[in-house]
Amino acid sequence: MGKLLSLLSRDDSNCCAAKSYDVFLDFENAAPTETEREVYEEVERVLKESEVVLEEIQIYKGAGKEIREAIADPSPEVTGKAWSAVLPLVTKLKRCYEHSMNLDKIVPKLLGQLVGGKLNPTQHLETQQALVKQLAEILEFVLKFDEYKMKTPAIQNDFSYYRRIVSRQRVDSTENMLVSTELANRMSLFYAHATPMLKVLSEATSKFVNDNADDVENTTETLGTMAKVCLRMLENPKLLQQIEREETQMLVLRVMVGLVILYDHVHPVGAFARGAHVDVKGCVRLLQAQPAIKAEPLLNALRYTTKHLNEENTPKNIRNLLAA
Repeated sequence: MGKLLSLLSRDDSNCCAAKSYDVFLDFENAAPTETEREVYEEVERVLKESEVVLEEIQIYKGAGKEIREAIADPSPEVTGKAWSAVLPLVTKLKRCYEHSMNLDKIVPKLLGQLVGGKLNPTQHLETQQALVKQLAEILEFVLKFDEYKMKTPAIQNDFSYYRRIVSRQRVDSTENMLVSTELANRMSLFYAHATPMLKVLSEATSKFVNDNADDVENTTETLGTMAKVCLRMLENPKLLQQIEREETQMLVLRVMVGLVILYDHVHPVGAFARGAHVDVKGCVRLLQAQPAIKAEPLLNALRYTTKHLNEENTPKNIRNLLAA
């Protein structure tokens, strides 16, 4: 199952000294056990599609030029050129949206394996490393997708133009429509959100919590424990040196932030209130110690995509730490 877990005693100087979070999560080599395999393979199929979706959104080139020309000169020739430029882009946007629906279905199955039962959160992390690795990869995908989406206003412009043309031409027959009216409405709502994949992930997790009322605290504690473990993997030299690749360190950093954000969306009082299962202060200080090119996008994610940061019960020192 990859490298042996490293369970070391935690520094007394740390705020979480009462409990050890020095667990090595093998994000590089973890392989599924027989009990994990069925869910693992199902999740893996979704993750392979994530790679394709991420590449498409990363290199997305909008049809802004063609659309502007068509607005200035709505002749059939110029409009047809814009339409031809927009259609393949809408196909890509449809694929991204459909992938979000696949995530929505798979996340509760993954959480169902990682939460509850006879194991506590730390034991789940120790014994189900392959599934933990997949949860980490989903979180990384979500953060990356939303970051690229926020940098690409052409996405909404292209889709709005597509909908305008469809409406104007009254293309109602299914065979002439790339996406149905109902699907177009759902896609519009999806892309209108600043962080659409995070919204899907947080709603899927919240639904899992609501459907498993007995595991509410267990779910949020699992997310918080995993965030603390990621923090310690980057703080503790003995754990850090077990990471073989530099990109894995960046993965752990992103996953730590993603877990804080997800916890904040799912827990009733959020990640910033006193007594929360996440060490927000430790996470922020670790980020601030990183080069700005690595840290700033993740600090911005904490500033602008969390739910409870600006509420009254958020300690002033946390708000000051995250002040832009």
